[in-house]
Parts: sequence; C-alpha cells; structure tokens
Amino acid sequence: MATIRHHVRIDAPADSVWALITDPVAITTWADGLDACTFDGTSRTITAMGTEIVEEIVTNDSDLRRFQYSITGGPMPVEYHLATIDVIEDGETSLLIYAAEIKPDSFKDFMDGLLGGLAQQLKAAAEK
Repeated sequence: MATIRHHVRIDAPADSVWALITDPVAITTWADGLDACTFDGTSRTITAMGTEIVEEIVTNDSDLRRFQYSITGGPMPVEYHLATIDVIEDGETSLLIYAAEIKPDSFKDFMDGLLGGLAQQLKAAAEK
C-alpha cells in the first residue's frame, strides 16, 4: 500500500482553516476544477469535468480538527483509499497535514500530485 503526505504552513488561525475543511461540500470553494459537490449525510459526490467521484466521509472531528474520507466510487479502480486532513494550531498560524493511503501502488504518483495541489489550494484559500 502506498502512503503519501504533504504538509504546509498556513498564515491563518487553525479555526479558520478548519472551517474550510469541516463542511464536506465546501471543497468547491477552494479546490480548482470542481463543478459541483453534494452530500447526503455520509457520502459526498464530487463532479469534475463530467466525472463523478463518490467519497465516504469517515471522520469529521472538530476537537482533533481531523477530516478523513475514502473514495468508494468513480472511474478510478481503487482497491483501498483513505485520505486524512489534519489542522494543527501553531500560535496564530496553522500546520496542515494532508495524507493518504492508497492501493494499488500504481496510483501513488497521481494521488501525490493531486494531494500536493489540494494542500496548496487550501493554503491559498485560507490566507485570503
């Protein structure tokens, strides 16, 4: 199983960064290239370029500021996927850690680029 981790320092309070992440459909406000997102209470469906990706929300813990999701449907033949976003308070700033485990390993390079880009997009949105 491949593992990926990106971290970025964000010049914004942890609560502000967390507010962007904790709402499952708010991803459309900070992630580039998404057309729509719906949430049914346990799963979100993201639409991008006519393709739908279904993600099960595994954890949404405001005390830990941890959000986890797993890809459960869509065009990628993923055997296993778990992404974790942690927001850690560091005084007036935050540390964002965006990590994932994915199987098969052949998706590592694609997911590594995707998560790195998403981490940077979160940083840009939080610092506005």
